[in-house]
Order: sequence, then structure tokens, then C-alpha cells
Amino acid sequence: MGGGNGLKVGIIQLAIDDKENKQERLSRVGSIIDGLGGVDLIVLPELWNVGFFAFDDYKSSSEDLKGETISFLSSKAAEIGSYIFTGSLIERRGDQYFNLCALLDRKGAVLGTYRKMHLFGYGSAEGKLLTSGDDITVVSTEFGKVGMCICYDLRFPELYRKMVDKGAEFIINCSAWPYPRVEHWTLLNQARAVESLAYIISCGCAGASKGVPFIGRSMVIDPWGTVVCSAAERETVLKVDIDPKMVKSVRDEFPALRDRKITF
Repeated sequence: MGGGNGLKVGIIQLAIDDKENKQERLSRVGSIIDGLGGVDLIVLPELWNVGFFAFDDYKSSSEDLKGETISFLSSKAAEIGSYIFTGSLIERRGDQYFNLCALLDRKGAVLGTYRKMHLFGYGSAEGKLLTSGDDITVVSTEFGKVGMCICYDLRFPELYRKMVDKGAEFIINCSAWPYPRVEHWTLLNQARAVESLAYIISCGCAGASKGVPFIGRSMVIDPWGTVVCSAAERETVLKVDIDPKMVKSVRDEFPALRDRKITF
């Protein structure tokens, strides 16, 4: 890990701009990553390379795991020696399309992938265009076990509980959360941290896609539910140093997970 016992996290709250093409956005993200020296984990938002509401571009922008976006981020991870949570992209698998994110290790290898389970249907065509994922993903890293989820998943605590049951100590959420539901976003992030007794690391988009503005509000919540850091609505990079050992100490002190009784 980085200096001392802390995990140094860099959250890239990227502004989406419909005038920017995929190659321009990849280049811009690469420049931001280059400026994050000494960070252990870099986190990107949901569908940042296309824009969540650019539904007409989903299929044309789709890739597989060896495609342009993952390959580019893999090379960056190896170059700077950082884990990279890729944010999500439209994955093409045969005649199906998924909202997929991945975690890359320090050498750029894919540690794990997650396909969005809960597709957004409220004012959105995501549920019509994409296929829902079925698998819960928790991967082991040098700083602990990491669960992965995407945006709307935040509203479904069962998924988070199952990640915790698989050992998750950190849960990363990439998002393209639109206005006006700012209060929902903050409340749900804190609730998931408190319920899970885990760190929640959430990266949201800034800017707008097809005229729909995003709230940004990227944040890190500790296992007590305390907001460690948060952003406003504009493009920014959050850098924070968190203590991985805090998860065990909180769970030892406050044994809510051990006290669970499943009666149904």
C-alpha cells in the first residue's frame, strides 16, 4: 500500500460533456490519472466513456474486456502501480449488453468484474437496452476484500448484505446519479455503510448527459457511517487516506453483524 498503514484513494468525479468523444475523454482521464502519483486505488464513475443517458450510443460504444477502455486503464494501472476501479462501460457479450465495471490490480490484470444487477427504469431506457447481471462480486486485495456495485444498486440493501456475507470490507459504487435526488444519495450511502460496517467508496459523474445533470457528490463513508470526505457537483478529484484496519476494529467493538438472526 501507500505510505504508512493507510490506503490512499483517488476518486475521479469526471464531468460528462456530450461534445467530447470517447477518445478525447479517455485522453483526459489519462491525464488526470497521471497526476495522481502515490495513490493506491483510483476510482472512476458510471458509464463515463459514453454518458449514462446517451442511450442511442450504447451499442456503438460497447466493448468487451479486451476493448479500448479496459486496455487503456490496464496500461495506466501498470504504469503507475495503482489499483484502478474502472467505473463502468457498456459490455458486449454476443447479442447481449451489460453495464459492467472491473477492478484492476497494480499490474493491470483484471481481478474481478461486476455486471449491474438492478437496471434503472425510472425515466431511463437502461432496463430496455441492457441485460441484468446475476453474480455478486467480492475480490481479495492487499488491503482487504472489495465488493463492487453500480449506482441504482445502492437502493437494494440485500445486495450489500450478500457482499458482506462474502467478506466485503470495502464496497465501491460507481454512479451517474441524476438530479434532483441528492438527499437520497447521501442517506443511502450512509445507511449502506452503517448496515455493512464497511467503508463505502462512491464515485459519481459531474456534468450532464443528453441534458440531464448529474449530482456529483462523490464520497467516502467509514464503517461508523461518518462522511470522511465528499465533493460538490463539479468535476474534481477527491484524495483521501483511510485506515483499512478500522473495519475489523469497528466490527469487533459493535457486533451487529454477529448478532443477526435470520428467521425467514
